[in-house]
Amino acid sequence: FFFLYFPETHGISFRIQISVKELLDKDILLKLLFHLPVSYPSTPPDISVSSDQLTRAQCMDVKEQLLEQAKQHLSEPMVHDLILWVQQHLKGVIKQSATLCNEKTTLSEGTEDGIWMLLLHLDHMRAKAKYVKTVEKWASNLRLTGRLMFMGKIILILLQGDRSSIKEYLILQKSSKVDVDSSGKKCKEKMMRVLCETEVQSQHKRFQTFEVKEYSALEELQKEFETAGLTTLFSEFVPPLLK
Repeated sequence: FFFLYFPETHGISFRIQISVKELLDKDILLKLLFHLPVSYPSTPPDISVSSDQLTRAQCMDVKEQLLEQAKQHLSEPMVHDLILWVQQHLKGVIKQSATLCNEKTTLSEGTEDGIWMLLLHLDHMRAKAKYVKTVEKWASNLRLTGRLMFMGKIILILLQGDRSSIKEYLILQKSSKVDVDSSGKKCKEKMMRVLCETEVQSQHKRFQTFEVKEYSALEELQKEFETAGLTTLFSEFVPPLLK
């Protein structure tokens, strides 16, 4: 069990790594990220599931089953029960998932649960170098591509990747000490806004890498969005930030 633990007003997030004996006695390493809201256990936790040995669709199936289990344990602490449940039932979920996959062979792997896109606005970065490094590290670990964009006082983060990775990124961004306050003490990001979270459509181009870029004029920033087929996203969310 590995715990990443951030107590705060938004609840608690922690990561647990478990090993489950699988078919042919092969161990499956499963990473579970739980975010317990302040109202937990009356409200179920947010759960993220990832594993290098399972497909994205299988991870999504495990997550959905866990959320179903969570609903049956409302108003009582449930994380321990959920971990036990996944250890006992992972084999069944994967088998079921494989059957569904065979029925959907026309769908190529990778389009099963789509690629998602996230646009965030940050108010400021006091410890800019450290903050930028942290964002780059998270994007790399979660296999997210996109841009961290600076234009005047505007700071935007545009990410593309698996929906579960996007959600995990959001939890990290909200719950980690990424910046410093006016007195130089480490602090969490309190002034981030999610401008848009949506599925990537066919007209959107995929970013191949994650890059940090500075733009000297709004036209340059607009061009970045237009090149990626995101003109509507730009016109809807960026100009209001200049007011």
